[in-house]
Amino acid sequence: MTQKDITFVADFLTEHFNEAPELYNRKGKYFNVERVGQYLKDEDDDLVSPPNTEGNQWFNFLKNSTHLKESPLLFPYYPEKSLHFVKRQMEEVIDQCLQKPADVIGKSVHQAVCMSLYKTSQSEDSTPQLFKLPFLWNDKTSNIHYVLFTMLENSISKIYILRRHTDTSRSVTNGILAVEFGNFLNNSMNESSDSRCYSCLDAHFYDDETVTVVLKESMEQEGKERLLAQLPLS
Repeated sequence: MTQKDITFVADFLTEHFNEAPELYNRKGKYFNVERVGQYLKDEDDDLVSPPNTEGNQWFNFLKNSTHLKESPLLFPYYPEKSLHFVKRQMEEVIDQCLQKPADVIGKSVHQAVCMSLYKTSQSEDSTPQLFKLPFLWNDKTSNIHYVLFTMLENSISKIYILRRHTDTSRSVTNGILAVEFGNFLNNSMNESSDSRCYSCLDAHFYDDETVTVVLKESMEQEGKERLLAQLPLS
């Protein structure tokens, strides 16, 4: 070790571990601890070396503001407590704020419609994922809510479009329909129907009238084609 290292350690010990007679009545806390580490302890005890807030611009600002000083929107400050304590206090306040909306929203949600998409065997230990790619879109002009999704396995080349009116008392025609891509992108009539079959990798609404889909060739071969297609909803 160099003399500089020794001096650095000595200064650290001198600054943080001086005897503190005012702390003698506290069990096991006769010395000042390192001032950063005390904030990270998950304890409810007061800090051994609380910060000096004298001259702090924010505290002076609050002290001189009649309205902000009593504002319920500001979290109270605990200069004697660690960050863990403050974090727990904040979590309790946030949980309390969110509880009422959760109760109100939960009671207002009800089932509008029920559709059976597929059935699985009750004896299976793990149900396979057959529902994929749900994407939501709200057409504010027509007040219609859309859900795009695909069903794996038997209908890999189809994309399903579920439509519901935002007013649950009203219905829309073709509430659910499927679009099958298959080989509709073949360039000529000479191509066999099985040679260029496509399945959907992803699908999103581009706008109220257009759906954007990412397609791939279903044939097991190297260099499968990827296509970006925009389809009019009509």
